[in-house]
Amino acid sequence: MFLRFALLFFAFTASAADRFVNIDTRPGVRVGYYLMERPDAVATLVLLPGGAGSIGLKDGVPTSGNFLVRSRDLFAAAGFDVAVVGRPSDRIELDNNFRASADHVTDLRMVVERLRKDLGKPVWLVGTSRGTVSAAAAGAALGPDEIAGIVLTSSVTSGSRTSPVSVFSLDLSEIRVPVLVVHHRDDGCVSCSPRDAARIVDRLSKSPSRKFILLSGGSGARGDPCEAMHWHGYVGMEPEAVDTITGWIRNPLQEKP
Repeated sequence: MFLRFALLFFAFTASAADRFVNIDTRPGVRVGYYLMERPDAVATLVLLPGGAGSIGLKDGVPTSGNFLVRSRDLFAAAGFDVAVVGRPSDRIELDNNFRASADHVTDLRMVVERLRKDLGKPVWLVGTSRGTVSAAAAGAALGPDEIAGIVLTSSVTSGSRTSPVSVFSLDLSEIRVPVLVVHHRDDGCVSCSPRDAARIVDRLSKSPSRKFILLSGGSGARGDPCEAMHWHGYVGMEPEAVDTITGWIRNPLQEKP
């Protein structure tokens, strides 16, 4: 009975400490992130959702169904501080063009600097879907003295007429930190090909450690194959996907180029 009470108390105090933080990034622009600080965390994970970039903040708590947003508690429970990043105040949508821009990289650099200062832990960028453009763009610009590594899940491998930028549009050869690329075998999103995602690691010539992992399984896929509740969003297998990501982050240098 005491153990059950202690566990419930710890869960309550952890969630009670979670908070939304707003910081200045560019002149007149602010970026907010939902911060989940955990005791004995080994690193800080900056989660970069896809789509339009909204985290669905309601009453101070993210409500988006995006894979990374809805899995944030799993990342935190695995022993990491978590920062779920929302849109900058000057944007109503984060298309791929903006995600690859210098302004977006500046925003993410400022978030990383603040987290490093406040938490004192190595910082990893974790992007999913359009968020992989954000993570790869920032990864190419930020050095090993700023970030520890990046993770790309359900990577955007081809652009569209209105938003032609993809992960392959970026200078991946400038990324000098470990990189994990994760994709679902049955991802049916036309812009996120599992076969093409496997080729991302070939472009990471300066990364000290890089790996491609193809996942399968899950349940309950429904709706648009490019949305979060399909295989594109690892529906029904969130714990397995998170375990794969966090396990590699804990020991990335086991994989050599």
